Amino acid sequence: MEYTQMGPIRRVSRLVLGGGGIGQIWGETGRDEASATIALALDRGINLIDTAPMYRNCEVIIGEHFGGKFPEGIMITSKCRLGTPPPDEVEARILASLENSLATMRVPRVDVFFLHTNICEPDYVYSVRPDRQYVFATNWPIYAERFIPLMEKLKADGRIGHWGITGTGVPATIIKALSHDPKPDVVQAVTNVLDSAGGMKNYAEDECPRDIVAAAVANGVGVMGIRAVQAGALTDAIDRELPFEHPEARDFRRAEPYRALCRSWAEDPAMIAHRYALAMPGVDAVILGVKNRVELAQCLEAETLGPLEAERVADIDALGLFRRA
Repeated sequence: MEYTQMGPIRRVSRLVLGGGGIGQIWGETGRDEASATIALALDRGINLIDTAPMYRNCEVIIGEHFGGKFPEGIMITSKCRLGTPPPDEVEARILASLENSLATMRVPRVDVFFLHTNICEPDYVYSVRPDRQYVFATNWPIYAERFIPLMEKLKADGRIGHWGITGTGVPATIIKALSHDPKPDVVQAVTNVLDSAGGMKNYAEDECPRDIVAAAVANGVGVMGIRAVQAGALTDAIDRELPFEHPEARDFRRAEPYRALCRSWAEDPAMIAHRYALAMPGVDAVILGVKNRVELAQCLEAETLGPLEAERVADIDALGLFRRA
């Protein structure tokens, strides 16, 4: 396993075990298999696990697996889906989320705590579900005046090591956040062949994830790549039933030229997708959405083979699959 520095965080494994799969939200998996997957990940050198209370059973399984005793050098994250509550409720909501995650995982602190809602300007109106944007989006005044000061205090108190943002919101505002002082230590950014966040996208503008990654690098913010296989759209077959017009189903159809190219190379598209993400400039580590040891083993093999060769990256990019609004 290769290791890297991610913003201010030293020696982070290039692969990060994501909580969605082991939390049982990406297709079927049992508790025993989830625990065995965690054990294999650590045995093969993965030292960061990305969790969240909204990842169904993820944090419970983490607590059960480790029993509050994490091996030396193993790091953990968690997240808060804050939205835009009344300003005087922000601190209580964040602390309640953090305390619940700490208690569930049986740990005294997390190494990175993420804001897991979009960030938008106060007068911004989303094109999708605008009546619900107070749930999935945090407006800039709440972010800058309430969220950031609390994160800095929690860092000083030792309750969190670092803080970050999920960079799937309105690109201009995410890029603004990456240069704002204080800036996040880490951003989670989309890193896939399609430049697509799929069902996570609620705004009308182009997604521009590569611009977000470039802005993070320019400001010394670490980058955790997400959605390397775009929730299954860049695999041979999506592992769950989806409506025909579901964003991931549409992306799966759009990615057929990519799968055809992989077939011409006699390569598995999921394997190539992970190596493509590892090759993207500025990406420090890639989060895996695996749910079992078989899927994890394939990702470990991809990391062993190394970032995708420049010639193959160019062939994929020539397909013109980058997502546009």
